[in-house]
Amino acid sequence: MIHVGKAAPLFSDATAYCKGEFTKISLEQYRGQWVVLLFYPRDFTFICPTELRSFAKQEADFAKFNAVVVGASTDSEWSHKAWFERDLPEVTYPVIADTTHTISREYEVLADDGSSQRGIFIINPEGVVMYALVSAGSVGRSTKETLRVLQALQSGELCPVEWEPGTTTLGKA
Repeated sequence: MIHVGKAAPLFSDATAYCKGEFTKISLEQYRGQWVVLLFYPRDFTFICPTELRSFAKQEADFAKFNAVVVGASTDSEWSHKAWFERDLPEVTYPVIADTTHTISREYEVLADDGSSQRGIFIINPEGVVMYALVSAGSVGRSTKETLRVLQALQSGELCPVEWEPGTTTLGKA
């Protein structure tokens, strides 16, 4: 079970599509960085490309905060390749092909139909889950909110509702 404040489920040797190529990635290779792990239901759908594009547009903003974006769905690497080359060339972060459903199952986002639910996990540089959100498939997530949460987590402060970077916090966490 996923618990905030506990170690993130590890994955290794996961096939991912990234910048026109297939590669193998592991969660361990990102030690020392924050990871925004973004699960989405399916390639060639309606809401998913809006989210993937938004994260691609803000990838440099995440990088400013020592964070990498990693996508994942249960579609194959070949499906990712066809879709990304045709419709999403701006997405340059790796997208895992979780065809065995192992990673989706471990992160508790595997839907009954074999797709991933919309899940987002922020994992700190030590490999600990610091934020977890799973939502209905019909609702896209906010990249701006994900970046805000990352900055709040990194602040080490108690951040009230609607807190924005540069505004007053409630003090040390």
